[in-house]
Amino acid sequence: MNKKQLETEVDIPKLQDAVRSILEAIGEDPDRDGLKETPRRVAHMYTEMFAGLRLDPARHLEVTFPEHYDEMVLIRDISFTSMCEHHLLPFYGKAHVAYIPDGKVTGLSKIARVVEEVSRKPQVQERMTQTIAKLVSEHLECSGAAVVISAEHSCMSIRGIRKPGSKTITSALMGEFKTNLATRQEFMSLINSK
Repeated sequence: MNKKQLETEVDIPKLQDAVRSILEAIGEDPDRDGLKETPRRVAHMYTEMFAGLRLDPARHLEVTFPEHYDEMVLIRDISFTSMCEHHLLPFYGKAHVAYIPDGKVTGLSKIARVVEEVSRKPQVQERMTQTIAKLVSEHLECSGAAVVISAEHSCMSIRGIRKPGSKTITSALMGEFKTNLATRQEFMSLINSK
């Protein structure tokens, strides 16, 4: 889905009105020079940030290739930005996704596309991690899937406790990664190597 298609499915005028109301509520003048275009800009930014609500990331895992490879495939350091559903502030970081093929593989970029699209919605990091692992496990029908996400949350770094630089790390392990200690240790070693 391209940008124009996404914008037809989002109520842009309603978003603009909401942003204008927020500016008025905090005591700003939405008609002053620096803010005149802010409601439009924010509406388009939300359309982009929440595009994952209208996309099916599983479609990226439909194309597979038969391959007799039964060792770990790891795509490390996939950068992403998502939005905390509690404060509508971004969290951003890196996702590490691995799977153990059972007769078929997918294109490496497909895993990164899944991470990108899953990240584009309001959510919590724990759910995002679990969602990616389930998509990979179910759609690739692999022997195991593992996801570790390390992210900094703006809701912790710029407000509230104000602890910039602190990271939240979540994991989801399935199949061999959950049941086989050596496989899990290999995955953790690979994502932590330089």
